[in-house]
Amino acid sequence: MTITIQTTSQEETMKIGELLAKGAFSNSTIILSGDLGAGKTTFTKGFALGLDITRVIKSPTYTLIREYTKGRLPLFHMDMYRIEESGGASEIGLEEYFHREGVVMVEWANFIEEELPMNRLIISIEQTSLTTRSITLDAIGKEYEKWLNQFEGWWTNERES
Repeated sequence: MTITIQTTSQEETMKIGELLAKGAFSNSTIILSGDLGAGKTTFTKGFALGLDITRVIKSPTYTLIREYTKGRLPLFHMDMYRIEESGGASEIGLEEYFHREGVVMVEWANFIEEELPMNRLIISIEQTSLTTRSITLDAIGKEYEKWLNQFEGWWTNERES
């Protein structure tokens, strides 16, 4: 199942993340892709808000992994762009995160493709102008299809209200 949404503001991008988090389940994996400045961190801020996480969300570019454990579910936000500089996935115990209670959100996942679970939600954010984004959500696996189906209803209700 695939859904594509056009947004016209950071607030809308955050709202998509917030609504998606309503259906988040433990041991779920989200792949976030997009160029620098596309809105990945903005989306993640909204998602964290939807998980009732109150800490400030920052990009994990230089830390590789940021853990936010105080919320409805823990959120493990990863940026794998510099994974090789840290000795590789096995050196930091990356595989363990995919078996922990919580949601794993991975940026630059192409650097760790072999470590990723087969079932996942892939979110691609493309900047189409200074303020607009095209956000594509692609579910792989039954539980992710169910989640995306729920989200589609929530997003429709949000837009109609």
